Amino acid sequence: MTAVRTTPDGEAPATAPAAPGAPAPRSPGRVRRVLKAVTPGPTPDAGGAAIYRRWWLPWLWMLPAIFGAAAFGVFPFLNTLVLSFTDAKPLGGAAGFVGLDNYTRMLGDSDFWLATRNSVLYALIVVPLMVLLPLLLAVLVEKNLPGIGFFRSAFYTPVLASSVVVGLSWQWLLADQGLVNTWLEKAHIIKEAIPFLSDSWLILLSAMGLTLWKGLGWYMIFYLAALGNVPKELHEAASVDGAGAVRRFWHITVPGVRTSMMLVGTLTGIGSLRVFTEIYMLGGSTGGPGGADRTLPFYIRDVGLDPLSGNAGYGAAVSVALFVLTLGLTLLAQRLTKEDES
Repeated sequence: MTAVRTTPDGEAPATAPAAPGAPAPRSPGRVRRVLKAVTPGPTPDAGGAAIYRRWWLPWLWMLPAIFGAAAFGVFPFLNTLVLSFTDAKPLGGAAGFVGLDNYTRMLGDSDFWLATRNSVLYALIVVPLMVLLPLLLAVLVEKNLPGIGFFRSAFYTPVLASSVVVGLSWQWLLADQGLVNTWLEKAHIIKEAIPFLSDSWLILLSAMGLTLWKGLGWYMIFYLAALGNVPKELHEAASVDGAGAVRRFWHITVPGVRTSMMLVGTLTGIGSLRVFTEIYMLGGSTGGPGGADRTLPFYIRDVGLDPLSGNAGYGAAVSVALFVLTLGLTLLAQRLTKEDES
């Protein structure tokens, strides 16, 4: 008998000779031919399990994640973009198309520019400090000394606390009769209470301090992981050459964790532009006296979600402006990272 060679799919080629007396091979059905045409199999050099794998199988496993991203990310963004061209109300109802009126109103709104100034100022102050302070903290707790685990846990504890709980604690600390003012008065450092929670600038600075205090432990973990990749031999060689701790920090540690610093700066910048809870807890529901400390998310809540006087369309336009500002910061950080790597 003549041996019949088969393809990797287990089918006999069309040119294979048939055995004497055997029935003629049946041609594949039309449905099967169509399915093979639209769902191509593996490449000829594929081996192992890849022989039986179709091109759409990885997409099948990714389908839940793709659906979640589309439902909770892409659709809300597109809906907000469309909503920004209407005069929709927070509680629903008929929404009319107003074109660019919301954006024109936004550019001439002094409250919008005040909120933008507060958000940008918040980022300009918090980001550099959040990039540097957790790094210093990580350097201090990096060495395996007796009891160092306690300090690492203590520095990380604020991360686990709720922002509302932390805000209430800071309210008690910074009140006119709170712990800070009481201690300063008894130490005869001040004669009257410092208005941490009533002065607009002090509210903003106090909120920045709260953000820093709560985020130090989180980004300390980032830097501890990055410091483990810095070669110890560089520090030892620099120490032998007479370099002090400060010089080794700036010329060895900082270059070694520069990528992590860029990541921390990007994440902190995005978080600073989205800050809301800290201002609400320390400045009250108005966002400080006369709304002077409102950030962009706070302003979006006031103008877009108020059930009586709110305009969801205008709030959506401000949300788009916040997105553009955040996107610009992210692209700037990526460009700085690429320039640094090159």
